[in-house]
Amino acid sequence: MLSAAMLLIVLAQWLNYPAAGIPRLPDGKPNLSAPALTRDVSGTWMGPRETLGPGGPPRYATYLAADLPEGSVPLKPHARAIVGERFGQLGKDNPFSRCLPAGVPAAWMQPAPIKIAQSPGVTFILYETRGMYRQVFTDGRALPKDPNPSWMGYSVGRWEGDVFVVESSGFNDRTWLDGIGHPHGERLRVIERFRRRDFGHLDLDVTIDDEEFYEKPWTIKVVLELAPDTELLEDVCLENERSVPHMIGK
Repeated sequence: MLSAAMLLIVLAQWLNYPAAGIPRLPDGKPNLSAPALTRDVSGTWMGPRETLGPGGPPRYATYLAADLPEGSVPLKPHARAIVGERFGQLGKDNPFSRCLPAGVPAAWMQPAPIKIAQSPGVTFILYETRGMYRQVFTDGRALPKDPNPSWMGYSVGRWEGDVFVVESSGFNDRTWLDGIGHPHGERLRVIERFRRRDFGHLDLDVTIDDEEFYEKPWTIKVVLELAPDTELLEDVCLENERSVPHMIGK
């Protein structure tokens, strides 16, 4: 859980340098409700946030199914046991907590900016935390048939109307899908659908398809908010790292 002070540190990027191309209100503040750009998901975004009770400080959501009805994740029995064990151990073995990449879709739930940059043939997704990145190829290629399993997988994308559809596979099985510990295997496939609702909000539907651990594919919704007038900063997790010895579970 992040304290309010930690959030201030995370959000203090580049000292509020004004960016070009941002629609603004009369007082100069960014107008996040301005009309959406056409076929454009570029920008620097922040992941979903929750509020800790009435009037409480914001925190960053780490549980993918937080907005789904309880019990709606179609876990197979052995997957349910894994989630229970990880939750019971307070997430002490979460690879991300040990300075390893978060994987997909957990990378969307981190408390730091995410930059999407579009170019002909490839769209780049740059996550400030851990220096993670993805290349989403839009040049018509198919996903590799025999990929070398990787932390962030392999991704291809295409436009369907105003929705940017990204299909990913080729993941290793070392990441958790979220902070609570939903598992996955190397046959995981993830489909992400991005739709820019307006200038400052990006609706993202993420479908998890992994028959090894789930009875059927399931989908969660994430809302990303534009972080205007800011840029990514370097994040080195292992620099002066002192937390791991204290992760002992119960």
